[in-house]
Amino acid sequence: MKKCSRSAHHSLTELNITPLLDLAFVLLVIFIITTIPPVKKMDLKLPDASKHEKNPPRKATYISVQADGNLYLNREELRMGDLLQTLVGLRMDDPDLNVIVRGDARTKYKDIRHVLDICQQANVPKVDLATEIAK
Repeated sequence: MKKCSRSAHHSLTELNITPLLDLAFVLLVIFIITTIPPVKKMDLKLPDASKHEKNPPRKATYISVQADGNLYLNREELRMGDLLQTLVGLRMDDPDLNVIVRGDARTKYKDIRHVLDICQQANVPKVDLATEIAK
């Protein structure tokens, strides 16, 4: 009696080249991407492009919260109750309003949280928190 059939023994001796083909295709793609095209070696005088002035960077609106709870909007003191109307007015002028909230390290978290809630109610699209790098 045979220990294994002929077809089972035959399939064990074949080499599976599928992983080798995958490796060859990956290497081919890498060589194609990294090869410098010969077009760059041609001597051409390209026309000059007209200068396009960049758009000025958007001005950020700073909301500063001091440790005692005083609130400032771009260095102007403001009450917490007036912040919502002020932000809505700024949002009407600039739909892409960018607000950066700066809080003193000793400021209570509830004050910062309240400012963030007001920014959300005013539908401010971008609100960031300012931090400093620890020394």
